[in-house]
Amino acid sequence: MKVLMSGNEAIARGAYEWGIRFGVGYPGTPSTEILEEFSKYDGVYAEWAPNEKVALEVGIGAAVAGARALVTMKHVGVNVAADPLFTVSYTGTNGALVIITADDPSLHSSQNEQDNRNYAKFAKIPMLEPADSQEAKEFIKIAFALSEKFDTPVFLRTTTRVSHSKSVVIIEDPLPAEDKTEIRITPSKYVMVPAMARIRRLEVEKRMQALREYAETFGENRMEINSSEVGVITAGMPYNYTKDVFPEFSYLKLGLVHPLPERLIREFAAKVKILYVIEELDPFIEEQIRAMGIKVTGKDVFPFTNEFDPGVIETALKGKPPTTVKLPEVAIPPRPPNLCPGCPHRGLFHVLGKLKVFVAGDIGCYTLSFMKPLEGMHSCICMGASIGMAHGMSKALKEKGKGKVVGVIGDGTFLHSGITPLLNMAYNQGEAVIVICDNRTTAMTGMQEHPATGYTLQGVKAKELDISALAKVLGIDNVRVIDPYDIKNTRDVMREELASPGSSVVISRRSCVLFKRHQTETRKPLRIDVNKCVGCRNCIGLGCPPIAWRKFADMPAGQVIKNAKKQEGNSFIDADLCTGCTICQQVCKVGAIVEVE
Repeated sequence: MKVLMSGNEAIARGAYEWGIRFGVGYPGTPSTEILEEFSKYDGVYAEWAPNEKVALEVGIGAAVAGARALVTMKHVGVNVAADPLFTVSYTGTNGALVIITADDPSLHSSQNEQDNRNYAKFAKIPMLEPADSQEAKEFIKIAFALSEKFDTPVFLRTTTRVSHSKSVVIIEDPLPAEDKTEIRITPSKYVMVPAMARIRRLEVEKRMQALREYAETFGENRMEINSSEVGVITAGMPYNYTKDVFPEFSYLKLGLVHPLPERLIREFAAKVKILYVIEELDPFIEEQIRAMGIKVTGKDVFPFTNEFDPGVIETALKGKPPTTVKLPEVAIPPRPPNLCPGCPHRGLFHVLGKLKVFVAGDIGCYTLSFMKPLEGMHSCICMGASIGMAHGMSKALKEKGKGKVVGVIGDGTFLHSGITPLLNMAYNQGEAVIVICDNRTTAMTGMQEHPATGYTLQGVKAKELDISALAKVLGIDNVRVIDPYDIKNTRDVMREELASPGSSVVISRRSCVLFKRHQTETRKPLRIDVNKCVGCRNCIGLGCPPIAWRKFADMPAGQVIKNAKKQEGNSFIDADLCTGCTICQQVCKVGAIVEVE
């Protein structure tokens, strides 16, 4: 049967068809849907871990117990998981272990561009890279087979375009799940103290040599000879783009991008006069081919940054604008990223922006508050960095009497990597105010569960972590809970904590407006009483999508407005978008914002 699937859906399906029944990961675009889709299949176990390091360690444990384990994360998540990653390359696995790294060229939803093929080389782990959804489904099976054959973890690298674009996939019946779990007590293989690790280090090199030999005959490293003039070595989505505009070229299409098949590459290079390497981000393949002494053109004509498309490749090779057909231009008004209507973060960052303090931010929906008009955040480095940065700044500024700084972190991000820096701040007697934006879910990646939501990935009721109690256990004596919909109390609490000595935690608790589980009240949308509005634009300063400015000249004919001679227009609220959170009502000083009748 043929169906249309995204690359992420196809990876989940391929794992299930291969008999994989154990999956663990941490949500992060563009990888999130893999584990969500996998968890829906019958007879599987899947869980969200608090972070990628924990996810990989859980996967390693399952593999050492004999299971075949799937571990998913986005590219920056591999940074978090790097510690166990490099050592499991030494130990190998008892069962099988495949790690998905979903890279994000063009930074569609990431804080950096990062080419994780470098991790495969650095950690000495084989890596496969599919070019479409069908290959994604098949390559995950190959990855598990490689892991078992060579006793190694295996990387499967996708990029955003492969993860999220859809193509035809042939669905097959799943293999029966085999229970091969068995505890094998072999300290010499799994206890990586120096004496044993030195021995395993030699095993890694033997394995890499065996993998290099395997790469030479691997069926997904294939030559397509069409012309003796121009040859292209490529992998992943760039293969599709290049074939689209230059079908007459010859191709060496790589499925295994580490280790590379040196003899195959030399054979292909000898068949063409001009050789190109077309790859997104780093010159990973190009540099290795140059090290072989083969003349090749790569990043001297192709860009180092952003994802490719057929036009990018055609422009690079022809040196002129592409001839590929463009979609008709559609006039779409600019729409900068914004917090949702009724977002509980809006009230908090409205207050922080007015307090004129440095706010060290973090990764989450609330990161959008750095933009105008809120301007309530001043740094964002990586998950969990806000607390460590706020502590470090407070220590550096304390001697100069320059006051406190604020660190802001979401509930999911706090559990991911904020607990240890908060412990550090308490232990080392920091002076910062840490705000935990608790919207009761991992909102930015699509409402995933975490240990404080009270549910698992597969919907099972679980222990619900008390973040307030945890903060106190870590050593923070002063912990306060606020409702960010209450602007006055939020402002008062923040002022009090900024003025008081020592460290404190303020938990800004209000469920994400899109998350229905905790919605216990029905609110009416709001409207502007145009006869009371004085045009001060305080409500406009919230940046809430339903609120806009409307000139009197654009209002319905015949409408009489008291203040028409004193001002040029009024605020306007789109009742279809308004959630009735009342934040705008609280900042209006003349009572011009009222409920819709």
